[in-house]
Amino acid sequence: MTRDPKPQISEELLHGYADGLLSEADRRRVKAYLDAHPDKAAQVADWTRQNAAIDALFPQSEAERHAQALTLPSRGPARRAPWPQAMRLAAMLALVAVGLAGGWLARGGFESRATALSVNLVREAINAHAIFTAEVLHPVEVTAADESHLVGWLSKRLGTRIVAPDLTASGYQLIGGRLLPADAGPAAQFMYENAAGRRITVYATGGSPGTLASFQFDRENGISGIYWQDQRLRYAVVGKLSRDQLTALATEVYRQLI
Repeated sequence: MTRDPKPQISEELLHGYADGLLSEADRRRVKAYLDAHPDKAAQVADWTRQNAAIDALFPQSEAERHAQALTLPSRGPARRAPWPQAMRLAAMLALVAVGLAGGWLARGGFESRATALSVNLVREAINAHAIFTAEVLHPVEVTAADESHLVGWLSKRLGTRIVAPDLTASGYQLIGGRLLPADAGPAAQFMYENAAGRRITVYATGGSPGTLASFQFDRENGISGIYWQDQRLRYAVVGKLSRDQLTALATEVYRQLI
């Protein structure tokens, strides 16, 4: 029987290989593993192509220009090991390079292990998602039929303009939304549903003025959330989806909010 070379290769190392962030020794370990696992090699190759596509859309120079004015609070060691993301959405989209998947990653010379996001944000968003997407009769307070009123009401309560992203091109229709309490004050939740009945939510609450933070990923009890912060609000896109599926939706939400 052929021995599996270095079988204990974590997903963090696979993403690090795709992003070109590993030491030479780790790179050799992962290369040997991929040589023995064609399915994983194909997946890593796909991540590498995604990285190139994201770089083409969001040049590193743009990320660096915005990051020069960024102020991030200091933070102790993260609770998880760094996990380089499959896509460079962190640096390119939110223009700050901290990691995806609940860890922190330095990219392009930016400072690692730092974030401007409350650690409770994704938990609030995931908990709200779990509670209200399970509702059959009353999943939302205001339906999509009265979207103008919904958006105006939530904008007034959050103290800043907010929109309900249009996700029809991604296969999701707006059901409606509701106002929720959050640590940072009032929060807005927009709920969407696809033809198969799968629901996702977009969550927004107050942020720290002038502070940016990038896409980060977390998963609790089978529900995934990708969250970030712009200069006005903190956001999360939540659903029972794979990381790549949720990242694609979060990217579309982000594009409509900038």
